[in-house]
Amino acid sequence: MAAVAAAGGDRARAAARRIGRPPPPGPFRPGFWRSPIRGPWLTSVFGLVLLVGIPVLFVTGLLSYAAYNPDLSPLNDETPDKGVLGFYLFAWPTHPYWLYRLLQGVHVTLGVVLVPVLLAKLWSVIPKLFEWLPVRSVAHALERLSLLLLVGGVVFEFATGILNIQLYYVFPGSFYRLHFYGAWVFIAAFVVHVSLRLRRMTRSLRSRGLAAELRTDLAHTRPEPPDPDGLVAASPAPPTMTRRGAVGMVGAGSLLLLVVTAGQSIGGRLRGTALLAPHNREPGSGPNAFQINKTAVKVGVTPALVGAGWRLEVHGTGAPRVFTREQLLAMPQHAAALPIACVEGWSTEDQHWSGLRLADLAALAGLPDAGSVLVESVQPPGPFTRVMLRGNQIRDPRALLALRVNGAALSLDHGYPARVIVPANPGVNNTKWVHRLTFRA
Repeated sequence: MAAVAAAGGDRARAAARRIGRPPPPGPFRPGFWRSPIRGPWLTSVFGLVLLVGIPVLFVTGLLSYAAYNPDLSPLNDETPDKGVLGFYLFAWPTHPYWLYRLLQGVHVTLGVVLVPVLLAKLWSVIPKLFEWLPVRSVAHALERLSLLLLVGGVVFEFATGILNIQLYYVFPGSFYRLHFYGAWVFIAAFVVHVSLRLRRMTRSLRSRGLAAELRTDLAHTRPEPPDPDGLVAASPAPPTMTRRGAVGMVGAGSLLLLVVTAGQSIGGRLRGTALLAPHNREPGSGPNAFQINKTAVKVGVTPALVGAGWRLEVHGTGAPRVFTREQLLAMPQHAAALPIACVEGWSTEDQHWSGLRLADLAALAGLPDAGSVLVESVQPPGPFTRVMLRGNQIRDPRALLALRVNGAALSLDHGYPARVIVPANPGVNNTKWVHRLTFRA
């Protein structure tokens, strides 16, 4: 085995000498990477987990984007130049009412849980990233480019997603646009990589039994046979960890991240364990004591904007209708139990909302079969201060212009004097501090 590995190193050095560019010192040297447990089998174990998890992330991400109804209006779309990448879009349903909560909870939680697996996979293939010579032929250049897109894409997607969860917006543009296009670049590279490597991964997994490998102790840990990809060290160091230990450490890291993340979506007592979710985990007590993303002060909504002078304008056919909050409360009230779920992955339990059905307001506007409604907030202009809702969302009997929640008036942070609440709708599209509804045919 050592002779074969040495021969491989000699071939690499000979190729470098022929071109006149020997490997620079450090990670480009064949003997630099010496871990005795690195090899195709361990790489394939981590790869198999990502092979299952990444398609789930991609599909739930696409569905999350579809939930904004981006093809309905540019107001709903932070990626206006998507072109053919929006081929799959459809009218987002309102049934089941918890659909967006489930999809986005899975998307964010799974993304966080896969971080240790991703890091372990990158560690297992890092010798390939420092392969010398960097480019040996046109075919090799294309392979290196696909690897760059794959690694760069996955790091970009995970990094931007985690920063968004933390509300840490350091992006050179809209998170939605960057994450959307980054996802398509990455998934294209991922599909190519899987197509090229799936057979090799299958052979590597079959080369060693998982149960037997997990029973192997440190004294019996041996390097894998030399491989054509150069993952196995040419001169391995004595083992300090078993493959069982490596897999266990990664699994424990993922489990820990699950514990400190999933509570933001599951709710109840587990919400207190969501240490990675900086979204008002302890919102106090009382009817309005549930999570918010941003306070009224944070977005510039002052009591003066929603005080005694506030009015709701309802536009449709004919002259606009204007209502005070007291007049709205005097109309027939309806109730719905719905959660709030946001793109960052957090959600609330079902809250008990009451107010006016959007369908009834559409009828007041003279458009009982309205195809859409423009919802406008008193919030200073910015992303999602105006949104469009589809006709199916208007007509759902649980879709409300809510005036009260859990038996009490809305607090200012929860959208007083009125907010929209729609089943299966992303939280940012459940507009707060509403002052105008414009129904359209």
